[in-house]
Amino acid sequence: MSIENGHQDGHRGKVAVVTGGGSGLGLACARRLASQGFRVHALGKDLEINLETEPAAAGNDAAFTFTDFDVTDEATVLAFASRLDGLDVLINAAGLILHDMAEYAPTGFRRVIDVNLNGSQLMAWSLHDHLKARRGCVVNFASMWSTFGSGRNPAYSASKGAVLQLTRSLAVGWAADGIRVNAVAPGWIKTRMSVNAMSDPVRAEPIMRRIPLGQWGEPEDIAAAVSFLVSPEARYVTGAMLPVDGGYSIS
Repeated sequence: MSIENGHQDGHRGKVAVVTGGGSGLGLACARRLASQGFRVHALGKDLEINLETEPAAAGNDAAFTFTDFDVTDEATVLAFASRLDGLDVLINAAGLILHDMAEYAPTGFRRVIDVNLNGSQLMAWSLHDHLKARRGCVVNFASMWSTFGSGRNPAYSASKGAVLQLTRSLAVGWAADGIRVNAVAPGWIKTRMSVNAMSDPVRAEPIMRRIPLGQWGEPEDIAAAVSFLVSPEARYVTGAMLPVDGGYSIS
């Protein structure tokens, strides 16, 4: 495996779990960590690549495995934790957003909260002892909507606001265990989750006007931020939310 980013040697032999790791931003993070020498357990309900025919797309096929996984199923999560042999990094990237105002209905609202917030909490709680043993770290996925609302997606916004506070709370509560807990807050990134907005000129044009850097982000931009937060360079960073949004949230 080539060394492209300068971190691989320091991460070789380390283990990472990435929820939502088979698609979108989670996959981008899993690929990057695998390329740096992590053994990556990608968990999720969707896989965008074929690991048999395109192993190189995942970084290192020997270091990247995918498991169909429901982060809201406590029995499944606990069983996975019991089988895991060591853990250095947990990335909670699994997420759900519902369209056509479905999040206003109680069933839709609860479903989104369960995946985005409760799933992140359940994974972190279940893997705490593994992380403590290796003084590991957690990166949760917040959002630009962690700090302001969305008229289309109240459940997504509420869940991501809560993920920010969960991040801060775990950072304080687990600092004595040597566990750092941070979050990234993606803006408008080129993924399937944002394709509806990107492909609709009525929505896309005002979004672009508001982004100071003048372009949509790439999944690799998020992976790069996550890579920093799990690296030794971030050893004194905990409880932070790092916006990766081209300046959208400040304009």
